[in-house]
Amino acid sequence: MAAMGAKTAILAYADAAVADVLQNVSAGDVDRAAALAARVRPAQSISRDDDDPWELADAIYPPQRIVCALSVQGLDLVCDRGIMIDRPSQLPAHLVAASRGRRLYLHAMHSVVDWLAFAVWDDRRLVRSLSLSPDNGIIEDIGERFPLERPYWEGQHPVEPDPTWEDEEPYALPFHPLGLGERAMLEFFGFYVEGGSVATEPVVDIWGVEMQGFRVTSALHGETTD
Repeated sequence: MAAMGAKTAILAYADAAVADVLQNVSAGDVDRAAALAARVRPAQSISRDDDDPWELADAIYPPQRIVCALSVQGLDLVCDRGIMIDRPSQLPAHLVAASRGRRLYLHAMHSVVDWLAFAVWDDRRLVRSLSLSPDNGIIEDIGERFPLERPYWEGQHPVEPDPTWEDEEPYALPFHPLGLGERAMLEFFGFYVEGGSVATEPVVDIWGVEMQGFRVTSALHGETTD
């Protein structure tokens, strides 16, 4: 059964395997993290949320108006609900341009509506983008499907009906989006949120990686914003 409480809002710029970097780092430079947060929110001002860092486990899906960032050698990782867009291929151009010479990952999912979106760019070129939910169907499906996806599309991970529900309609998709989302997270980053449908153990301790938190304010009026 797929994890039912999983929510993510992750953008990662990587020079190498993300998991390899995260396994060997606990915290990054604050000034570099602030610059990364500002990149994601270029039209707004940001301020340090507090002096205490965020654990990656909590930063994966930060509260509204909070951006969490980690910038270390080989990896820029930022979590912000603002990157949760229905069509990942439409990620703002300046964010894609910043991936020059690097691999860029976007991963977003929301358990309330069983929605998953992810995308991967290599040196600013979109390689794969997927967005889907049972209510809206396949919103975006661009590029060749990754090997990690194929068992899901081939029907190897169907959503079984709940025997306690009478006359339950078949699930609208051949798999649960959050199940694929957890599997993609493991492949991209070396960790997952709950992993109820992933047999492989994560290699990154999401409680042992620290990120810096920043509060977003309006550039003009100093008001908090979503």
